[in-house]
Amino acid sequence: MYDVAIIGAGVIGASVARELSKYNLNVVVIEKENDVSNGTTKANSAIVHAGYDAHEGTLMAKYNALGNAMFDEICEELSVPFERCGSLVLAFSEEEREHLDLLYKRGIVNGIPEMELLEKDEIKKMEPNISDKVVAALHAKTAGIVGPWELTIAMLENAAENGVSIELNQDVVDIEKIETGYKIITQEKNFEAKVVINASGVYADKIHNMVSEETFKIKPRRGQYFVMDKIQGELVGQVIFQCPTELGKGILVTPTVHGNLLLGPDAQDMDDRDDISTTTEQLEFVKEHAVKSVPGIHFRDSIRSFAGLRAEGDRGDFIIEEAPGAPMFFDVAGIKSPGLSAAPAIGVDVAKMAVEKLGEVSEKEDFNPRREQIIFMELNAEEKKALIKKNPQYGRVICRCENITEGEIVSSIHRKVGAKTVDGVKKRCRPGMGRCQGGFCGPRVQEILARELNVSLEEIVLDKKNSYILTGETK
Repeated sequence: MYDVAIIGAGVIGASVARELSKYNLNVVVIEKENDVSNGTTKANSAIVHAGYDAHEGTLMAKYNALGNAMFDEICEELSVPFERCGSLVLAFSEEEREHLDLLYKRGIVNGIPEMELLEKDEIKKMEPNISDKVVAALHAKTAGIVGPWELTIAMLENAAENGVSIELNQDVVDIEKIETGYKIITQEKNFEAKVVINASGVYADKIHNMVSEETFKIKPRRGQYFVMDKIQGELVGQVIFQCPTELGKGILVTPTVHGNLLLGPDAQDMDDRDDISTTTEQLEFVKEHAVKSVPGIHFRDSIRSFAGLRAEGDRGDFIIEEAPGAPMFFDVAGIKSPGLSAAPAIGVDVAKMAVEKLGEVSEKEDFNPRREQIIFMELNAEEKKALIKKNPQYGRVICRCENITEGEIVSSIHRKVGAKTVDGVKKRCRPGMGRCQGGFCGPRVQEILARELNVSLEEIVLDKKNSYILTGETK
């Protein structure tokens, strides 16, 4: 019997788990995928929004403003890459200028600091590669960029270090109300918990409907992106938005915390909750609209395209509440943009809701908020020398594009919530993220995984449970 079971190991589930790990509770995170951070969290814009876009009085506005302010401390504690680079919303007409005024006023109501409206000459001085057709922009200094999967993995590692259990490959097929709480039934085992947190992303309505009458629906909305090589990474220094539409914040151009340039997303409502395929038509749409903001983008330097699904709820706002007729069962659903920005603050409040329901719960005196990670190339010469002397694996570079050492890869495998797949290693320490996209280092990563996990090469998968790479020897 667990005190709390969290369904979903994305950034929301991870935020709640880390907050609950501060208390003397028995907590489990249940995830259907082969790794954590494998849904919307893995495929999004990686932006910490300032908070001017969400409508006044909504949960989105509340948690965006609160969450944004928490990123500096959380990312410092957990060794997660984060940069407050600022953002610009561009207007290309007088009609769009009026929309900037609306966003500015909304931001004031939402309590967003350090905003200003800029004219063309100020914009071009700040970002010279912006289109000459720009007429005005809203500048928000508190916007930022973060590593979303690194943040999620770090929060779950830290939660696990503080006693939270993580259960992977556990697809929830049913939930039963029992006298002591709920029985969560997966294809392999049962979990019993007094409190359940439903943080299952695009499946949140399906999970909700297992215990309560239907009160909301989730529609998956697919967005497609380009990742550009680092030689394009300095085209802009901050997040560049276009004026938003009913379908989202438009095609953005943004630097990443690792020095790349990210373009996208488009917006397509889907029926398939697992369809993350890319299409030529929609990628061309992204290209066409991205160059409207920054004409100098060279698409020959694209190193990858990908798609992600966000959970579009039918209420137009985050859904954070106890499910009707299902006491101690909390929905945290419809967490679309600015969900990443809001996640730390949502985690705090949802954890408090669970603790209040349980009653008589004490905080841990020995909670450790810190999680350290060695990034070899960020060390100085003396630190590198000392580390290699202690562990020669740090002297062997496996990924030449990103300069990732064998020591970092081995560490990513043996950490709490460690990597078990090629993409799991990639998310944790970046081999395969560079220009060659794993063409050189991929086989070496497979070999290291097989060696460290003591399994055959044929058992190493790319990402999902059956995404095999090798089927056997040829000689």
